[in-house]
Amino acid sequence: MAALPLPLPLPELIGTAAALCSMASFVPQIAKIWRERDASSISLRMYVVTVTGFALWIAYGALIGSWPVIGANSVCLALSAVILTLKWRFRDG
Repeated sequence: MAALPLPLPLPELIGTAAALCSMASFVPQIAKIWRERDASSISLRMYVVTVTGFALWIAYGALIGSWPVIGANSVCLALSAVILTLKWRFRDG
């Protein structure tokens, strides 16, 4: 008889949920900008700081050898970079 898989320990469960929420948080903003073809309400400075922060988290994850930190922040970096790209593309509203 096969053993049942063990559930994730609480810290990993919380970390996974946090990473999924962080990654998913950018999707509605991307969809709204794309649908409306307007990014005038997006703060360029805020997203430049956000992208920089994610890049630093990736560097930190690499330094400590944490693939979950690297992976989650790589996805967040890509999604926030999409928002920056859309800000540039639809800069005139």
